[in-house]
Parts: sequence; structure tokens; C-alpha cells
Amino acid sequence: MGALIFIEMKKYLQDRGLLFWMLILPIIFTVLFIAVLTSGTEAAIREQIILSIVPGYTVMFVFFIMINMVETVLKDRNLGMTARIASTPLSPYLYLLGKWIPNMFIVFIQIFILLLFGRLVYSIPLEQPFHLLLLAVFLTFTVTGIGLALALLVKTLNMGIAITQVIALGGGLLGGQMMPLDTMPAFMQTISKLLPQSWAHQAFQDAMAGTLPYAELFQVALILFGFGFAGFMIALLSYPFFLKQARG
Repeated sequence: MGALIFIEMKKYLQDRGLLFWMLILPIIFTVLFIAVLTSGTEAAIREQIILSIVPGYTVMFVFFIMINMVETVLKDRNLGMTARIASTPLSPYLYLLGKWIPNMFIVFIQIFILLLFGRLVYSIPLEQPFHLLLLAVFLTFTVTGIGLALALLVKTLNMGIAITQVIALGGGLLGGQMMPLDTMPAFMQTISKLLPQSWAHQAFQDAMAGTLPYAELFQVALILFGFGFAGFMIALLSYPFFLKQARG
């Protein structure tokens, strides 16, 4: 499994397209929308908008890692790598971990850099650093767990890209990353409670402001863990069917 993780990490570090999706694009969106939405506003309102946009776009854009996960898993399947690995003593559990762990590193680094960007450029508060660290870990677990399930369920890369966009952008809209939840209709606010994006976004905002109690922190962590664990279990159960489609 260690060799598999090393190979995956090496491929990711050489992928310039991944750098664009994970860092350059979210920074461009963050700067653009903050400039537009804070133009002519008072200082207090500007601060509130920034405190919503920086963590909101961080949460929204981490889900685009799923495109990369789908691409690498399908490429292994179509090139016969999956079949060759299946012929070794490596268990499905360890194979999936080998595909999962490198993406966790990438997403965690992405969250760190985007929040650091917000701190350096917009002076966002980071009042509860332990809370933010824990939220980053569990959000990473959630996103990559869902991505792993998606990678083993879809048949083609285009299907994976389409579903990722629905999850990232649709979840961003319903989860309050694109517009404040309190401006949405009541039924949409109810739907948002079913989405990990909504829980993560609100928790990040509260932790930045220093108002997130430990009880709510662990509640959000448990919810995010549940989504990620469900994704891993779906991937594990889907692996035999995925393997039947593998070349070789």
C-alpha cells in the first residue's frame, strides 16, 4: 500500500491541472466575489461578507478533488492496473486506502493554503485554531470518502465530472456557500441541513469568529465523519463490481 500511495502522490504533484482546480480557481473566485459584494459597503458588513466567502469557497472547491479521484481510478481500471493489483495479495481494503490517502493529503493542504490566503490578504480571524484544524481533517475525510465512492460507481470520466459539478455547485448553492442561508426559502434551509457543505461552512465561520462551542464542534465532526465513512463503505461494497469491469 505504501508504494501505491507514493505513486499516487508523485502523479498528483506533477499534475498542473490539479493546481488550477484546487488553488488558482478558488482564489480567483474568492477575490472576484469579495471585490464585487463588498464594493461600497460599510466595514462591519464587509467583514461579515469576507468571513462567509473565504470558508464558503474553501468548502465548495474542495469537492472538485473528486474529478481527480474519478480520473485516476478509471485510468487504472482501463489500463489494466486494477486487475494486476487484484492479482497480488493486496486486499481491496488496502487498495482503496492507497487511492484514498493521497487525496486526503491534497485536500488538507488545499484547505490550509486557502485559509492562509484569507488570513494574509483579508485578515480573517482564526480565533479557534484547534477547532479549525479538526474541521479541516474531518472535511478532508468527508470529501475524499464521497469521492472514492463516486470513482467506483461511475462508468466514465464525463459522468464523474458531471456528478462532481452537481455535488460541488449544487451543494454550494443549497449549503449557503453562494448566498446566505437566511435569504433562502424555508424549504431550502431545511434541505441544507442534509448536506455536509452546510454543516462545514457554518462551523468554519463560527470557529473563525471564536464562537464554536465544543459540543457543536463534535456534532459537526461526527456528521462529517458519517458522510465520509458511508462513502468508504459504498466504495468497498462496489469494488467487486468495479473489478469485473477492469481490463486484464
